[in-house]
Amino acid sequence: MALCTPTHYAKLGNLSNGRSTISRNSTRQGQRSVIVRMASPDVSTFKPYEEGELERPRWTGETPLSRVVGALISFKPLYSVMKFGARQALISTAEKTNIPWRQMTKELLESEVYKELERVQNLEIVYPDYYLNPFHAYDEGNLSWLAAAEAEAATMSITIRAIPDASSVDEAFEIVRGNWLRAIDKHLQQYCGNSTVRDVLDIGCSVGVSTKFLADKFPSANVTGLDLSPYFLAVAQFKQRNGPKREKQIKWVHANGENTGLPSSSFDLVSIAYVLHECPAKATVNLLKEAFRLLRPGGTIAITDNSPKSKKLQSTEPFLDEYYLLDLEDAMRQAGFTHVETVLTDPRHRTVTGTVPR
Repeated sequence: MALCTPTHYAKLGNLSNGRSTISRNSTRQGQRSVIVRMASPDVSTFKPYEEGELERPRWTGETPLSRVVGALISFKPLYSVMKFGARQALISTAEKTNIPWRQMTKELLESEVYKELERVQNLEIVYPDYYLNPFHAYDEGNLSWLAAAEAEAATMSITIRAIPDASSVDEAFEIVRGNWLRAIDKHLQQYCGNSTVRDVLDIGCSVGVSTKFLADKFPSANVTGLDLSPYFLAVAQFKQRNGPKREKQIKWVHANGENTGLPSSSFDLVSIAYVLHECPAKATVNLLKEAFRLLRPGGTIAITDNSPKSKKLQSTEPFLDEYYLLDLEDAMRQAGFTHVETVLTDPRHRTVTGTVPR
């Protein structure tokens, strides 16, 4: 599950207190490996953004423009060209900003990441039909090693493209991720008082960047990253195994976010980051119901994703029309959440929070 771009708005990087850097360290096999360290965002301030005049993009719903967009996507030869062009644009953006996309991908694919697959994969998983469709410029979608290997560089490239005025990847991440964490922090302070966040679940965690941000934000919590792609989880687990050691290791779970199999009332915070825009509306409703079941009374849900009211042009995916037509805030209330609030946390994305009644 991911952002509407040629690869999952994956969320990878080793967090440090310094500025973001790209360096090379030796791997256990003696190879030279690119390591990206991104600064943990300062969550003390929040910069508001102005919403656009439209409730949603003009090409959504039953409109002539919507039908044109749908036709373009459904025409496979043209869609393949569109996907290729979008992927090349990301690679170009990455390498123009000194992100070594091809090298980072190559070194991960030549590592021992493959050994993690059997450790994390749940062979009993039944993938929903929508997840098996080609998307993100990969015929296998997120069920491929290439998509998983390119996730880190793609994340950085996408972030720069989302914040084109940023002077660095680090500054772009400070806006995108920092404001997301600030919105969560504000909701927790306003509606949860001094309640301790003991257990955190990141649904649709991809290769684990959002999960790591959450683990840094709540260092005393037990943090779990859950995703449908065992390939992304294998990368997340490989990075954790070979990266800086945490006092509390993140747990990676291969499961369907609509029916996780995890115990009810077992989390204080459930995050769903850049996932819903690529899900059919029915799946979104199921994800909300499952999050409500998993949260303890007084627990918080935090969703960050494309904003229908963004002034920026958004790209298209198979279920993006359903995403924009769904009233997410109302769907959350229907699932049982209260104190549902939405804030535009960067020019393209909103963060929606809600609370399980006590």
